[in-house]
Amino acid sequence: MPTTTARPPAHDLPIAGLVPLSTVDWPGRLVATVFVQGCPWRCTYCHNTDLLDCAKSGVIGFSDVTALLAKRRGLLDGVVFTGGEATRHPALPAAMTAVREAGFEVGLHTGGAYPRRLAEIREQLTWVGFDVKGLPEDYPSVVGVGESLGERAWQALSELLAGAAPPEVEARLTVYPGSHSPESVRECARRALALGAGTFALQEARTADGARPLRLPVARDAEILEFAELAELVREVAGERAIIRSAKD
Repeated sequence: MPTTTARPPAHDLPIAGLVPLSTVDWPGRLVATVFVQGCPWRCTYCHNTDLLDCAKSGVIGFSDVTALLAKRRGLLDGVVFTGGEATRHPALPAAMTAVREAGFEVGLHTGGAYPRRLAEIREQLTWVGFDVKGLPEDYPSVVGVGESLGERAWQALSELLAGAAPPEVEARLTVYPGSHSPESVRECARRALALGAGTFALQEARTADGARPLRLPVARDAEILEFAELAELVREVAGERAIIRSAKD
């Protein structure tokens, strides 16, 4: 008789941080935010560089999450798993199941790096913030790895939104002057909304301390538009479904 591999328990999830109350990680909801250790990508604008090391273990036990939820029933709407890239961990489905069984909704921040895991947890998700890094051909310059993973990430978004009762999805793109061409920004918004994303957010990259907009060297031939100009392009495509997040906000 064939054997099946047991799903890793929730307590195997390497948790690097836990925010007991957040008003920004899931728009319109009060949530606890779980930061999961490890990410395969090295995005140019990443603020969570301490979470990138995939070999590093967590510092918080999942029991701390369940203890928090036991005290916050009736006060919190849900839990958001973020990172790092939370979907890289095989213990994530069990952790999400535990959260739902405790009576809370589940949200996720992801870049779509692991489509199979995302498909596995799809039915547990109420809301997803999906980080689009650009068009498929933009990924090598943004995520800092040699192999382009853009097609796989966009396919993950497509599969997340396909079929009956998909989760609510906010697709979002982070930019700084010269990071993406105007055509890329416009097309990212168009494609994500066409796939079924409820909203499309344009986010202005900030410096690591969050104090000011990020500016990095770009190719000399890059067409450089300021954030306000890129925001207008997104508004033209997305209309009322556009969300603009300036570094000055």
